[in-house]
Amino acid sequence: MQTNDTSDLASYDAVGQAELVRSKQVSAAELVDAAIERIERDNPRINAVIGDRFDRARAEARSPLPDGPFAGVPFLVKDLSITMAGEPFYAGTAVLRSIDHRSTVDSALARRFRNAGLVILGRTNTPEFGNVITTEPASFGPTRNPWDLARSPGGSSGGSAAAVAAGFVAMAHASDGGGSIRIPASACGLVGLKPSRGRVSAAPGYDAWAGATTDGVVSRTVRDTAAMLDVMSGYECGDPFVAPPPSRSYASEIGAAPGRLRIGVLDHPPAPDLPADPQCAAAVAHTVELLERFGHVVEPAFPAALLEYEQQAKHFANVVATSTAQEVANIESIVGRSLVEGDLEPDDLKLASWGRSLSAAHYLDSVAWLRIWSRRVVQWWDDFDLLLTPTLGAPPAELGYLAGPGAGRRMRPWFQYTAQFNITGQPAISLPTYWTAENLPIGVHLVAAPWREDLLIRVAAHLEAMTLWWQRRP
Repeated sequence: MQTNDTSDLASYDAVGQAELVRSKQVSAAELVDAAIERIERDNPRINAVIGDRFDRARAEARSPLPDGPFAGVPFLVKDLSITMAGEPFYAGTAVLRSIDHRSTVDSALARRFRNAGLVILGRTNTPEFGNVITTEPASFGPTRNPWDLARSPGGSSGGSAAAVAAGFVAMAHASDGGGSIRIPASACGLVGLKPSRGRVSAAPGYDAWAGATTDGVVSRTVRDTAAMLDVMSGYECGDPFVAPPPSRSYASEIGAAPGRLRIGVLDHPPAPDLPADPQCAAAVAHTVELLERFGHVVEPAFPAALLEYEQQAKHFANVVATSTAQEVANIESIVGRSLVEGDLEPDDLKLASWGRSLSAAHYLDSVAWLRIWSRRVVQWWDDFDLLLTPTLGAPPAELGYLAGPGAGRRMRPWFQYTAQFNITGQPAISLPTYWTAENLPIGVHLVAAPWREDLLIRVAAHLEAMTLWWQRRP
């Protein structure tokens, strides 16, 4: 660096940090050292990073790095869905932590991150198996929201979101099976894009929850999210779902005109017994005003099939329960015994038991119902370009409320708008366009037709230029 002052490096997004390295204004080692210093200083209060590889990261930063778009940029990965050979992987569980379980293979995503030049500093906290929308696992304790340390950062990518919001790194790996990128992005005032099914490979593993899960990042800027989608996208051998490649890079969509769009709005709960929150409705109304300033046609409209919320939730719960039973069986094969109380949290043991009680025919019936229902949902995009909803059904919850036995029932008011589009496989993005009077971020949620991440990025970049959300810090 031209000076010895590295105090402002956290103010750059990842694209900006990469440019500093490329132009030799700062070295990769200086970037990494500064990020580690921030984590060591502030993580004891936030508890976002639950495992570090600082020594290896420093050595990597001082060695020749791949000439990728993010060469030298410090990065964190979630302790779920991504593995690195020889390094810890616990999936938020006490039992894998107790044996210090190590992965035997690199995931394709880990390889892509390294090839992009990212320097991985460690792993971020996640709820057990990613099954709840707060990050308070018994194995590692709660992660705190940097905007209010008494509140949840959301889940299941809450550790990654809290780390980015706190300024540890500019962006971090996240994954999403029912909202786990978008929910913490909303709770922490970040950009969170869930890609289309088949856009990002789960190799050498599989797409869990009947293809509902995928990977992405949380970031402060749309350009970071777009550039990382270019890094993460692409077919790997044997992928069961494959999204068509874009006509040009996602990074090139920043600043591109989206055209005059027809946008539907759903600003109320999709089921009569779910509560409405006026602050979330206000966030949507504020975003409607911004979109109308761009000349888009915005009107109350949404897929009628979304009102079949209870049936959709029931069938999806069957899929998640069966998948949890499979995860438990996988861990039992690792540890060589049946799992008991204390190995896993009580709700996950119950969920696995429920999953084992379902027959194969019962499971396939739920998958079939969800696939047919998805066709009716996606049909709506024949006439509309985007759907706008709240991301969460309420502001960030207080720590403790969404954790522990019975959390699934308590999640319902928050968990209204996101899982539907994991089921359909559509791309969706949470954007931090609104803050409450208490300075809590409220995200809004845009959903596009299958494979139209390009349109989401164009619109998101325009909203970002209007609101400058990346300037707001906890």
